Amino acid sequence: MEVKYKNKSVEVWEISKTNEQPDWVKQAFKENYLSWYDDRLKILLTGINPTAKRNIKLGIMNGILSVGQGFGGTYAMGNIGDFLDITNGRVISKKYFIKHYYIKIDDE
Repeated sequence: MEVKYKNKSVEVWEISKTNEQPDWVKQAFKENYLSWYDDRLKILLTGINPTAKRNIKLGIMNGILSVGQGFGGTYAMGNIGDFLDITNGRVISKKYFIKHYYIKIDDE
């Protein structure tokens, strides 16, 4: 879904095994950028909707904050109910989403 974060449009998906998946999520599963481990989602952040700026940022932050590193990229883990902010390349909690993001109205 498209929402607003810091006055910019961003694309997010609420992590779930049952809710509707946008095309980019379906494609990410197909290309193995997303995979389930029980009720946790493993995400290859540099593989989904890559941008040079974001991948450089993820590369710099890799040694400081990342969950793990795989061949060719940085992985993050998300729980059911968390949100995957693909525009900014990060997983956020539902609490953070409610506090800092808002759903766009059609005329915005």
